[in-house]
Amino acid sequence: MREAITQAVENLRANKLRSFLTMFGILWGIIAVIVLSATGEGFRRGNQAVLEELGKNIAIVWGGRTTIQAEGQRAGRRILLTIEDAEAIKRESPLVAVVSPEINRGGLQVKSAHNAAALSVHGIQPQYQEIRTIDIERGRAFGWPDEDAGRRVAVVGADAWQQLFGAREGLDQTVQINGLPYTVVGKIRKKEQDSNYSGPDNDKVFIPFAAMARDFPRPDVPKGVVSQIIVAPHAWVVADLPRVMDARTGRIQDVDWPLERDVRRVLAARHHFDIEDRDALAMWDTSLESLMFARMVDGMRQFFTIVGLVTLGLGGIGVMNIMLVAVRERTREIGVRKALGATTRVIERQFFLEGFFLTMLSGTIGFALAVGLCELINLAPMPERFKGMIVTWDAGLYALAILVLIGVVTSTYPARRAAQLPPVEALRFEV
Repeated sequence: MREAITQAVENLRANKLRSFLTMFGILWGIIAVIVLSATGEGFRRGNQAVLEELGKNIAIVWGGRTTIQAEGQRAGRRILLTIEDAEAIKRESPLVAVVSPEINRGGLQVKSAHNAAALSVHGIQPQYQEIRTIDIERGRAFGWPDEDAGRRVAVVGADAWQQLFGAREGLDQTVQINGLPYTVVGKIRKKEQDSNYSGPDNDKVFIPFAAMARDFPRPDVPKGVVSQIIVAPHAWVVADLPRVMDARTGRIQDVDWPLERDVRRVLAARHHFDIEDRDALAMWDTSLESLMFARMVDGMRQFFTIVGLVTLGLGGIGVMNIMLVAVRERTREIGVRKALGATTRVIERQFFLEGFFLTMLSGTIGFALAVGLCELINLAPMPERFKGMIVTWDAGLYALAILVLIGVVTSTYPARRAAQLPPVEALRFEV
């Protein structure tokens, strides 16, 4: 092995320009595979983080209007969702893990001892806070004792906190919401949220659902009607989405996704509409957005991986070429070694190891440069949907496996060519 490495280094020194150009193909191919894979992973994680600022694989359900006559009911009826509907989904849908009703009203007057603002106030149940990433920076979140007792307590978004208290302490302070006293028990961390269904969480005030339903019910609908219902499916439902998508026979927008259909099944029985009436309910499923973006990133990654593999293949051809030239230049040496007793196996191993070493050296340098380039780029400010250049173990092992494969393939033929030279003809060969 030492002899092979020494010989390879001598060949590199003897033909510097040719060796550099040969190594460059392998080096650039590895850089392309690693950098493009890291870019795709950064976009994937960034998009997932932004989506999770809204919620962790959640679906928001609103009432719509029927378009199909059913059970003697006319088409065009407005479907109004209630807290009983949320309880029915939780009880009857095997696909749903967490459910929370929500009432929200905008423009309520919220007044502290220092300032006042017109803010959006949302009534939620405790489980809502986890699935909607209502992460508490200071103080505490709601608990079931708050909900069960209908306590007048509030959790405030970061920007709403700034409006009401500025740099002052706001925990345990009393704010007036439309004239009713509420105690501030928590502050939500600043959220980098670029998607929402009722405004950024930074600008909101959250109170227990029971308190909201009692103090600030929606004025435009019958008592007990909610604004929307938030549902979070089981993990296995989300994991099954790629299979459902691949099994479709038409357009993606025509797919009747399992979660949406099951929620519609539960509510159709309660509101007397046809289960096939997809306009009776409106649903925004963030797990579908994650799936679509992941497919897009995977497609981009596959394309650029192919580009990197082509570059690596061309680099491998270059390595094979330089090794064939080396075989030709060292034909007499091969003849002398065979005349002195070197076996075909020894000669073949010598040239194979030289070519393999050249390939691995090029790949190692390329990998180091790619990682260094990724770290350098990560020093710059990143947009919200990009988490930086992330080199994963999977990408590293994949690049290593491809590199080893190319090294073996491109080194085998020149090694066999050298080993099969007849000793007599090799000794008579003139370069």
